Amino acid sequence: MRLALHQPDQAGNVGTILRLAACLGVAVDVIEPCGFPFSDRALKRAGMDYVELASVTRHAGWAAFEAQLPGRLVLFTTAAAIRLPEARFEPGDTLLFGSESRGVPEDVHARADLRVRIPQVPGTRSLNIAVAAGIGLAETLRQTGAWPE
Repeated sequence: MRLALHQPDQAGNVGTILRLAACLGVAVDVIEPCGFPFSDRALKRAGMDYVELASVTRHAGWAAFEAQLPGRLVLFTTAAAIRLPEARFEPGDTLLFGSESRGVPEDVHARADLRVRIPQVPGTRSLNIAVAAGIGLAETLRQTGAWPE
Protein backbone atom coordinates (compact mmCIF):
# COMPACT_ATOMS: atom_id res chain seq x y z
CA MET A 1 0.00 0.00 0.00
CA ARG A 2 1.34 3.39 -0.99
CA LEU A 3 0.19 7.00 -1.24
CA ALA A 4 1.27 9.05 -4.26
CA LEU A 5 1.04 12.81 -4.68
CA HIS A 6 1.06 14.18 -8.23
CA GLN A 7 2.81 17.56 -8.36
CA PRO A 8 1.51 18.85 -5.03
CA ASP A 9 1.18 22.63 -4.60
CA GLN A 10 1.19 23.13 -0.84
CA ALA A 11 3.94 22.12 1.55
CA GLY A 12 1.58 22.07 4.53
CA ASN A 13 -0.63 19.45 2.92
CA VAL A 14 2.36 17.30 1.99
CA GLY A 15 3.71 17.58 5.54
CA THR A 16 0.35 16.48 6.94
CA ILE A 17 0.22 13.52 4.54
CA LEU A 18 3.78 12.51 5.44
CA ARG A 19 2.80 12.54 9.12
CA LEU A 20 -0.27 10.41 8.34
CA ALA A 21 1.84 7.95 6.34
CA ALA A 22 4.53 7.72 9.02
CA CYS A 23 1.94 6.99 11.72
CA LEU A 24 0.22 4.32 9.63
CA GLY A 25 3.34 2.72 8.14
CA VAL A 26 2.56 3.61 4.52
CA ALA A 27 5.16 4.73 1.97
CA VAL A 28 4.68 7.96 -0.01
CA ASP A 29 5.67 8.79 -3.59
CA VAL A 30 6.01 12.46 -4.48
CA ILE A 31 5.83 13.08 -8.22
CA GLU A 32 7.62 16.32 -9.04
CA PRO A 33 7.70 19.12 -9.82
CA CYS A 34 6.19 20.41 -6.61
CA GLY A 35 4.75 23.89 -6.27
CA PHE A 36 7.19 24.61 -3.41
CA PRO A 37 10.78 23.76 -2.47
CA PHE A 38 10.57 20.24 -1.02
CA SER A 39 12.79 21.25 1.89
CA ASP A 40 10.46 24.15 2.73
CA ARG A 41 10.03 24.89 6.45
CA ALA A 42 6.25 24.57 6.08
CA LEU A 43 6.69 20.91 5.14
CA LYS A 44 8.44 20.20 8.43
CA ARG A 45 6.09 22.47 10.38
CA ALA A 46 2.99 20.54 9.25
CA GLY A 47 4.64 17.12 9.52
CA MET A 48 6.53 17.95 12.70
CA ASP A 49 9.18 15.36 13.56
CA TYR A 50 7.18 12.67 11.74
CA VAL A 51 8.51 13.81 8.36
CA GLU A 52 11.82 12.16 9.18
CA LEU A 53 10.02 8.89 9.99
CA ALA A 54 8.12 8.78 6.70
CA SER A 55 9.25 6.54 3.86
CA VAL A 56 9.31 8.97 0.92
CA THR A 57 10.40 8.40 -2.66
CA ARG A 58 10.71 11.44 -4.90
CA HIS A 59 10.24 11.03 -8.65
CA ALA A 60 11.51 13.54 -11.23
CA GLY A 61 8.23 13.27 -13.14
CA TRP A 62 5.33 11.05 -14.15
CA ALA A 63 7.40 8.73 -16.37
CA ALA A 64 9.86 7.96 -13.56
CA PHE A 65 7.00 7.20 -11.17
CA GLU A 66 5.06 5.08 -13.66
CA ALA A 67 8.17 3.02 -14.53
CA GLN A 68 8.40 1.70 -10.94
CA LEU A 69 4.67 1.37 -10.16
CA PRO A 70 4.34 -2.04 -8.45
CA GLY A 71 0.56 -2.68 -8.52
CA ARG A 72 -2.73 -1.04 -9.38
CA LEU A 73 -2.98 2.73 -9.61
CA VAL A 74 -6.07 4.05 -7.80
CA LEU A 75 -6.84 7.68 -8.57
CA PHE A 76 -8.95 9.66 -6.14
CA THR A 77 -10.84 12.25 -8.18
CA THR A 78 -14.08 14.19 -8.02
CA ALA A 79 -14.69 13.05 -11.63
CA ALA A 80 -14.91 9.32 -10.79
CA ALA A 81 -18.09 7.31 -11.18
CA ILE A 82 -17.19 4.81 -8.43
CA ARG A 83 -17.96 6.04 -4.93
CA LEU A 84 -15.54 5.15 -2.13
CA PRO A 85 -18.05 2.86 -0.34
CA GLU A 86 -18.37 0.73 -3.51
CA ALA A 87 -14.65 0.62 -4.40
CA ARG A 88 -12.67 -2.56 -3.70
CA PHE A 89 -9.01 -2.22 -2.80
CA GLU A 90 -6.05 -4.61 -2.92
CA PRO A 91 -2.95 -4.71 -0.68
CA GLY A 92 -0.57 -3.61 -3.46
CA ASP A 93 -2.58 -0.54 -4.52
CA THR A 94 -1.04 2.90 -4.88
CA LEU A 95 -3.52 5.64 -4.00
CA LEU A 96 -2.89 8.70 -6.20
CA PHE A 97 -3.98 12.24 -5.33
CA GLY A 98 -3.61 15.14 -7.76
CA SER A 99 -2.32 18.61 -7.09
CA GLU A 100 -4.55 20.94 -5.10
CA SER A 101 -4.99 23.39 -7.97
CA ARG A 102 -5.04 21.17 -11.07
CA GLY A 103 -5.74 17.57 -10.13
CA VAL A 104 -4.03 15.28 -12.66
CA PRO A 105 -3.74 15.58 -16.45
CA GLU A 106 -5.95 13.47 -18.73
CA ASP A 107 -3.19 10.95 -19.57
CA VAL A 108 -2.69 10.22 -15.86
CA HIS A 109 -6.46 10.01 -15.38
CA ALA A 110 -6.67 7.50 -18.25
CA ARG A 111 -3.76 5.44 -16.85
CA ALA A 112 -5.51 4.75 -13.53
CA ASP A 113 -6.70 1.18 -13.02
CA LEU A 114 -9.47 2.43 -10.74
CA ARG A 115 -10.93 5.92 -10.26
CA VAL A 116 -12.68 6.63 -6.96
CA ARG A 117 -14.52 9.62 -5.54
CA ILE A 118 -15.32 10.42 -1.95
CA PRO A 119 -19.05 11.25 -1.79
CA GLN A 120 -19.87 14.82 -0.79
CA VAL A 121 -23.04 16.83 -0.39
CA PRO A 122 -24.25 18.73 -3.46
CA GLY A 123 -22.78 22.18 -3.91
CA THR A 124 -19.34 21.33 -2.52
CA ARG A 125 -16.35 21.22 -4.84
CA SER A 126 -13.65 19.11 -3.22
CA LEU A 127 -11.98 18.10 0.03
CA ASN A 128 -8.55 19.22 1.16
CA ILE A 129 -6.00 16.76 -0.28
CA ALA A 130 -4.69 15.73 3.16
CA VAL A 131 -8.24 15.07 4.39
CA ALA A 132 -9.04 13.09 1.22
CA ALA A 133 -5.82 11.07 1.62
CA GLY A 134 -6.75 10.24 5.22
CA ILE A 135 -10.28 9.16 4.29
CA GLY A 136 -9.11 7.11 1.30
CA LEU A 137 -6.25 5.48 3.16
CA ALA A 138 -8.46 4.60 6.15
CA GLU A 139 -10.96 2.77 3.94
CA THR A 140 -8.17 0.99 2.05
CA LEU A 141 -6.50 -0.16 5.26
CA ARG A 142 -9.85 -1.32 6.62
CA GLN A 143 -10.67 -3.37 3.52
CA THR A 144 -7.24 -4.97 3.27
CA GLY A 145 -6.79 -5.60 7.01
CA ALA A 146 -3.58 -3.60 6.96
CA TRP A 147 -4.05 -1.33 9.97
CA PRO A 148 -0.90 -1.28 12.12
CA GLU A 149 -1.06 -3.28 15.34
